[in-house]
Amino acid sequence: MNIETYLRRIQYNGETTVSLQTLTQLQKAHLLHIPFENLDIHQNVPIQLNTERIYNKVVNQHRGGFCYELNGLFYELLKALDFEVRRISARVYHDGEFAPEYDHLAIVVTIDGKEYLTDIGFGEFAFAPLLLNSKEIQHDARGDFRLDLFSGLTYRVLKLDNEVWKAVYVFENRHRAFEEFEKMCHYHQTDSRSHFTQNRLITRPTEEGRITLTNDVLKISRNGITKERSLSGNEEFGRLLSEYFNIHLQN
Repeated sequence: MNIETYLRRIQYNGETTVSLQTLTQLQKAHLLHIPFENLDIHQNVPIQLNTERIYNKVVNQHRGGFCYELNGLFYELLKALDFEVRRISARVYHDGEFAPEYDHLAIVVTIDGKEYLTDIGFGEFAFAPLLLNSKEIQHDARGDFRLDLFSGLTYRVLKLDNEVWKAVYVFENRHRAFEEFEKMCHYHQTDSRSHFTQNRLITRPTEEGRITLTNDVLKISRNGITKERSLSGNEEFGRLLSEYFNIHLQN
């Protein structure tokens, strides 16, 4: 992995010294410039938990990915920059219950004795790292968040939605090996019950909102106003994918 090339990919030219400020700037730059997407699943391209393959896809091929790819790669970048990091397994809240272990991969970073949750592979999430062991509401450009102890040593992430605190996911704050996520990574790209297999999706936040492209809709949110546009087919999907995400897929 070439650190300089990776940083150019996310258009980051700031400090790389270990600090909360550096982590915050890296997280936001990553979110703004590398989309969350599941396009390989619908191109029948297997997603493997191999850092070199993921780096080539995301950095060299100017693509995005889903959590195992994006947070898996970001973990390696932070580690290469001498941050103290651990991969954690999160269980996302779906339909009234928490998903199985390894449903989601995120990262905990320790800086000056304090621990922060960083996540650039969830889709809609905070621009800044979230402090663990804090009972305070954490205000972010993407919304208000809270972290609390859900059960024993399991943390729960909540986000304020229309004045209601809603669970996002839960996680144990302990390091996991990359290969531990292989089974769920395979599930999410092959099983019809996984929401990743049901529809093409690519999305990224902007400073003013979000751009999301699915099989049949382009949705652009800006300053609280959302506009939707129906797609006429694969040709238009490919054109908008190029226009808004600079991605060109081979058929």
